[in-house]
Amino acid sequence: MPRAGLDSATVVAAGAALADEVGFTELTMGRLAERVGVRAPSLYKHIASQDDLNRRIAALALTEAADAIGAATQGRAGRDALAAAAHALRDFVLTHPGRYAATIGLTPNSPDDPIAVAEKRVLVPFEAVLRGYDIAPEDMTHALRALRSVFHGFATLQATNGFQWSTDIDASFEWLINLVDRSLRSTPLSSPTDHR
Repeated sequence: MPRAGLDSATVVAAGAALADEVGFTELTMGRLAERVGVRAPSLYKHIASQDDLNRRIAALALTEAADAIGAATQGRAGRDALAAAAHALRDFVLTHPGRYAATIGLTPNSPDDPIAVAEKRVLVPFEAVLRGYDIAPEDMTHALRALRSVFHGFATLQATNGFQWSTDIDASFEWLINLVDRSLRSTPLSSPTDHR
């Protein structure tokens, strides 16, 4: 019989919190069972497998990140919106490194997969940021990929202690935001139509 008060949402939330504490690669069903006070086989009443747990944590993390970025950018435009989105993503990654790591490298199984749905939600505030710049419609996908790449890259490097030089990391992050803002305000780029 499942422990009273334990359900799949509770198990996933506990798994996400544990991943943040010990690191995503160290998250196991055994550790999670110990955290929630049950034996490991009891978890399978709520979660199908380790992979199922990982995917549910990824969907949760993407949803939480989308909410954080959306709230931060609400009512802002231009560089102000760009900076708000960048800081919200960075803050989320630094606060929740384990659950955010769960989102990397996963492929949705279908368009209605919770990961696919959550990934689309993450794009919404970034699309809103880009509408404040003169981005050609055919370049929007490139611009979205660029924004996510630079800010995701910076945040994940910082979360894994990838910056070893003594220069202030916050100053570097502001420098990056300024660089992206200047690039987005410059003459719109045309996407190449033939890569041969």
